[in-house]
Amino acid sequence: MTEIANGNAEENVPASAPAVRLGRRSFLATAAATAAATANLAFGRDYGPDAPPVRYPDPDVVVLDPRFAKYKLGNAPIQRLYRGTLWAEGPAWNGVGKYLLWSDIPNNVQHRWLEEDGHVSTFRNPVGNSNGNTFDYQGRQISCQHGHRRVVRYEYDGSMTVLADKWEGKPLNAPNDAVVHPHDGAIWFTDPGYGSLLNYEGVKGPLHIKEAVYRIDAKTGKMDKVADEIYKPNGLCFSPDYKKLYVADTGASHYPDAPKDIKVWDVVDGKTLANRQVFASMELDGKAGFADGIRADEDGNIWASAGWVGEGYDGVHIFAPDGDRIGQILLPEICSNVCFGGTKRNRLFMTASQSLYAVYVETKGAHIS
Repeated sequence: MTEIANGNAEENVPASAPAVRLGRRSFLATAAATAAATANLAFGRDYGPDAPPVRYPDPDVVVLDPRFAKYKLGNAPIQRLYRGTLWAEGPAWNGVGKYLLWSDIPNNVQHRWLEEDGHVSTFRNPVGNSNGNTFDYQGRQISCQHGHRRVVRYEYDGSMTVLADKWEGKPLNAPNDAVVHPHDGAIWFTDPGYGSLLNYEGVKGPLHIKEAVYRIDAKTGKMDKVADEIYKPNGLCFSPDYKKLYVADTGASHYPDAPKDIKVWDVVDGKTLANRQVFASMELDGKAGFADGIRADEDGNIWASAGWVGEGYDGVHIFAPDGDRIGQILLPEICSNVCFGGTKRNRLFMTASQSLYAVYVETKGAHIS
């Protein structure tokens, strides 16, 4: 954050400078402009198009533990790539098209950012108030639709296939995020129900089933519940070797006794989960927000979007494989989700409330999206 030096303004005026008298209107206008500038600085750094460049190394990429130092690039700034969404979510990188896809849930659209020139366009509209997105290993887009309470796949010919919309004959709550297992193509997704709690993000209605994590078999289409011993499963990701599944629990939004943490399971035979444990707490310096979307890098670190606390907390928290918090990326907005992308898959994209941000790091995403 930029600091404003205190001092007497008259001390900085040369003795030979002519006296300037301000009329009441000019004085008030100058004072208002100064106050506005001071207020903007007080809320954090300026990401506007006319903002001065940040001095390297970027102070908002924070090393909390020496293990994170090697991932911070000294000459890479956090950049705002787009602003104008209501609640940005679900970033997914398409390596063939070299674009970043993400959702704006309340506006019921998906946007696309092109790597070649930074151009942003509307990719799909409407999209069933989609939240999480990913791509399978055949390059087809998978989306979790709040509004229709389902998981869908967009086919090569432009048609759409519904992969899941019910469990034991009852409607799903509102699928949130999804990942694909490369060995068998199975789709794993979470169903916390947020899109059914507000018309703003979907269609308001009752939750008919317990919040849970599911797996869809790629060959048969059969869906299995793999975990429901969690309050509200949100973002999820596999470890680099696919032997563990991490899931962010945001149940404290509606259940007072729910912890604010990230849980981890062992993946058994690529199909079931066992040995649930707490991987990391979101508490930092006596305050705890929520982890939302999460991704693993090639070294097994977990990069978790974080928010709902404020300055010094909101952004991305990075956890080592043992669960220690080793770094932060501070943003001026609540961060909802993250993914690795770019030509070398070494650029972290961050959806944060009204904006899309990105920063290069010295690691790569463990998975394709």
